[in-house]
Amino acid sequence: MPRAEDLAPAIERAIRFFADSREPHALLWLELMHRRFGVEAFAGSLEGFDRVLAEGPENAALLRVFRRIAEPGHVVEQPDLAAVSHPSDQMIVAALYCDQLGLPPFFPEELARAVDNGGYYCTHALLAFVWLNEFGNGIATPAGFVEQLFAANAAIVNENPRVVSDLKLEAAAFLHLAGQGARLDPGFYDVVLRTQNDDGGWGMTRAEPDRSDWHGTVLGLLLLLQLRAGV
Repeated sequence: MPRAEDLAPAIERAIRFFADSREPHALLWLELMHRRFGVEAFAGSLEGFDRVLAEGPENAALLRVFRRIAEPGHVVEQPDLAAVSHPSDQMIVAALYCDQLGLPPFFPEELARAVDNGGYYCTHALLAFVWLNEFGNGIATPAGFVEQLFAANAAIVNENPRVVSDLKLEAAAFLHLAGQGARLDPGFYDVVLRTQNDDGGWGMTRAEPDRSDWHGTVLGLLLLLQLRAGV
């Protein structure tokens, strides 16, 4: 496991990566990190998100739906839900608003299919499970499903813990959100630290090959913050 003195500079570099960020999805997660981990550099993230939405982006309705990531008291507007079209998004949004909208009767089967499909469907099923417990009272699932969910996400990382990817960072970060970080190969964390780019992030953008990707960097930073907090 990384030492505190190794985590601190990596976290600071990742925080600096998001200086003046205008990526709305990232801003929601940065606000969550401010709220949960006291990252003062992210204190104005939700206000920044609102400024971006005030400019009228094409995906404003979808962004408003995901606002609850940053603001637990947010109440979803029914017209905005029509913007949630991708099956994976529909699954995690259903979990995100389970207390407000209820869940469809087939939801346990939908979660099981997502785990079987693997990849980001599997990691999103794990995030949905986290939100079901955070915003509701969980959900009744078939015997053995929760173990399968955790094991499948851990396998994404542990099959080759010497390699870091966006998907692996997502699986690792969400396992820690679920309190299941002990399932991960401890050596993976050292690889995460070694693969941090000079700009403080992880991954590469297609438009700017020498700059890290915001999505991978949000996940990498979330993972390191949870390690530092011991969760």
